Amino acid sequence: MPAAAPNIPAGADPVAEVTRAAIVRGEYVPDQRLVEVDLAERFAVSRGAVRSALLQLGNEGLVERIPNRGARVRAVPLAEAIEITEVRMVVEGLCAAKAAQRVTDAEIAELREIRAGMIGAVAAGEVMTYSELNNRLHRRLVELSGQSTAGGVLERPRGQSVRHQSRLALQPGRPAVSLPEHLAIIDAVCGRDPVAAEQAARGHLGSVTHALRKIANTPSQQAG
Repeated sequence: MPAAAPNIPAGADPVAEVTRAAIVRGEYVPDQRLVEVDLAERFAVSRGAVRSALLQLGNEGLVERIPNRGARVRAVPLAEAIEITEVRMVVEGLCAAKAAQRVTDAEIAELREIRAGMIGAVAAGEVMTYSELNNRLHRRLVELSGQSTAGGVLERPRGQSVRHQSRLALQPGRPAVSLPEHLAIIDAVCGRDPVAAEQAARGHLGSVTHALRKIANTPSQQAG
């Protein structure tokens, strides 16, 4: 069952918004069926409203309809997840630069709080906490950038690639690699250095792309 609803923009479809958020968080896993009657009961809406929401998510590439079997969460191939991360590298680099130009003292304090939390989580071996802070950092940088268009561009690919990102985050030793990359982004934004912020963001997502390619080249992945 999905967690509490996110902040839903005015005029947005609440069923689509909450279901999308559940997919992004990994609460609905790839190939999992999305049963219309179950969603209708959860949201106390008609099956027609659920069908409309699933159609919207289908247009975003998060859900697919199988003839005579209904809807399910779309399983995104690893090769596509790599392409998505390459797109994120460009867009999130821009967002980091803009965030460095716009960040306020209060927002710097918030980023430094995230920074401390990430360091503590890695030191304690709390992988899930670190992953949550990772996601929070990436979302906040987009928000701080003031680039609403970039936020819209990133929302769809983030949801599509969440399974592969989660798999990567759980690999032994990965947090120790990504932590200094995240700290470099935070320090550059807090230092109000847009050039360094963009370079750090692009460098981090370039590292993610490289790690995903290594997964793609493993014998088990090639066999599957």
